Amino acid sequence: MEKAKNGNDVKQNKTIKILQFTDSHLGASTNETLLGLRTEQSLCDVLEKIAASETDIDLLVATGDISNDGSAESYDRFLSLVYRYLPNTKLAWLDGNHDDPAGMDAITLARPIEKHLIIDNWSIVFLSSRVAGEERGELPLSELDRLTSLLQKYPQHSTVIFLHHQPVPIGCEWVDGYTVSNAKDFFKVLDQYPRVKVVAWGHVHQDFRQVRNDVVLLATPSTCIQFKPNCENFTVDRLMPGYRLFELHNDGHWTTEVRRISHRDYPINFVSSGY
Repeated sequence: MEKAKNGNDVKQNKTIKILQFTDSHLGASTNETLLGLRTEQSLCDVLEKIAASETDIDLLVATGDISNDGSAESYDRFLSLVYRYLPNTKLAWLDGNHDDPAGMDAITLARPIEKHLIIDNWSIVFLSSRVAGEERGELPLSELDRLTSLLQKYPQHSTVIFLHHQPVPIGCEWVDGYTVSNAKDFFKVLDQYPRVKVVAWGHVHQDFRQVRNDVVLLATPSTCIQFKPNCENFTVDRLMPGYRLFELHNDGHWTTEVRRISHRDYPINFVSSGY
């Protein structure tokens, strides 16, 4: 048995399953809505599907905008919901532009993983791209240095990197103004380490895939409203909330798939010009 970063045992020689879910936008109130959708309900729908459909999950990763208002109550409720549906599964989380680290630090329940995890031959890195008071993302020098240090420490491990903001434009002009502003510095680090396999993020509320220098770049749908791809202006999509499944193998091979809940008649304002 190998010890994970947080001291828990992790099985070897098995398919590693990681589930990414993102942009839940919970509020201090259970009745928080986003464009008419009650965000707690849609998160529960996603968690219910995960609990019913997935087995042997090694890690859940929530990639930011967990809260819509940064309240400690929203983070405690988020954790309560996750632990209700998936009580024995490790959880990692990241802060997004809507989150407040002070609220995240004020939680009363078990603290999620926030920095790094080793599972078998895989290194899982969590980077904070939040800029206080701004929509855009940025990876401060401290995060880039930490990433470099981890890539140097585990040169034989395949690496997956999670963050909140997109490091590349995704083709939606209105949201591509809020990318990682120093993405060139980020990719300069990655280009030195061929064992980096995947970079995955949230923020854009849609599925996206691109390959850059053999690194696969992925965005994951939100657990609440979806943004329509390839739109110049803010446009709400009619696709259902979902999550992303990763299956990682010790030889460095991996697969991924977006899975969504079945159709629900959510009262979403599809003609809104923003939120």
